[in-house]
Amino acid sequence: MNSQSDLAPMTESAPARSAAPESDAVSHAQFVDWMRSVAPYIHAFRNKTFVVGFGGEVVHEGLLSALVSDIALLQAMGIQIVLVHGSRPQVEEQMNLHGVQSEFSHGMRITDARALESAKEAAGEVRLDIEAAISQGLPNTPMAHAHISVVSGNFVTARPVGILDGVDFQHTGIVRKVDAESIKHSLASRKLVLLSPLGFSPTGEAFNLSMEDVASAAAIALRADKIIFLTETPGLMNDAGELTQELSLDDAYKLLDSGELKGDPAFYLKHAVRACRGGVPRAHIIPYSLDGSLLLELFLHDGVGTMISYENLESLREATPDDVGGILTLIEPLESDGTLVKRGRHQIERDIDHFSVIEHDGVLFGCAALYAYPQERIGEMACLTVAPDAQGAGDGERLLKRIEQRARARGLTRIFVLTTRTEHWFLKRGFIKVTVDDLPEDRRRLYNWQRKSLVLMKHL
Repeated sequence: MNSQSDLAPMTESAPARSAAPESDAVSHAQFVDWMRSVAPYIHAFRNKTFVVGFGGEVVHEGLLSALVSDIALLQAMGIQIVLVHGSRPQVEEQMNLHGVQSEFSHGMRITDARALESAKEAAGEVRLDIEAAISQGLPNTPMAHAHISVVSGNFVTARPVGILDGVDFQHTGIVRKVDAESIKHSLASRKLVLLSPLGFSPTGEAFNLSMEDVASAAAIALRADKIIFLTETPGLMNDAGELTQELSLDDAYKLLDSGELKGDPAFYLKHAVRACRGGVPRAHIIPYSLDGSLLLELFLHDGVGTMISYENLESLREATPDDVGGILTLIEPLESDGTLVKRGRHQIERDIDHFSVIEHDGVLFGCAALYAYPQERIGEMACLTVAPDAQGAGDGERLLKRIEQRARARGLTRIFVLTTRTEHWFLKRGFIKVTVDDLPEDRRRLYNWQRKSLVLMKHL
């Protein structure tokens, strides 16, 4: 949202190429806008470590090739990836083949000797499928001819679950230790690390583990920047059946502790909370059924699943000199199309104290400025802008309220805006039309009669 300040047209994904030059121009512009919008993330994620956990269902349902292509793209961007796979459907298949009955208790599989053999066979099968997919050169994908080296091995030490409430879980285990140093050495060599849901004791005994346990333990041991679970659930849903896009760690813990969440979502949230409490800043629960969900979650402002964060990611604050570049990135497209009056870097640097900004996970998504005319007790709100991919979330309204608060704190009784395209947005929020004659004298002398901007004013 912007005002002379106003709303820039929102851009969706680039349409199919048309033979018409006009369509080509639009497509090219949308592509450039998209590249510019994801550039801050690409920069922020470089050399970061992501642990990506997914169940054997991804392999079973034929979705592995698409996931591998996306993983290859992330690695090409300089992101260090640790993949952790599950093998539940494959274990079930092996047990059915061997005529072994599945047994569960406390949400875990009871792994006797025959079940352990099935788990080993299933894990080996899935691991080989993944390594084959990574090694095939990714033909006919965005990462064709990319070469990825994958490393797997005995990185996980485990111990038995033991006996719970009289139930002996036998060869079912939990992670005791992750060999973080060896994994980091492989990652530093630009290799992708693959972990299976099997662990070994110092005496060589094998244990059947859960993918979620291995992934969260690895993320904590590696001090990973993100843990991402690709799941059969769309994320965490609220009572109204709507996706919860973001939870603080405290809220996630309260939700888990309340017992309101059941089944697989509760299990994923348990391990997401575990990872965040262990120092991982972000945990994501996203659907594997949505093509490209990994990329959409990482490079869209609101993502497509649920994110649990160790701290509140979004802040509305006053701008600092470090924000000049981010503000210019926000306003330059609107200056180019005539929505905003042009302001150079020098002017933004000079006026930085006038700006308030909205920052989300280190990236600026909105800004607005207040210029005071104390003698008349009037303020001008200028440069109200929200990034196209963040519009519709109420950030424009939050910036407006922040400017109003700043104006009241300075003893101002009215604020005005000059706008050529967003009249109705401001009218809905209490502004009324006035004339140029109602502007402070100093501002009236600077009014650009060629732009013919509307003057809208609001009493505070």
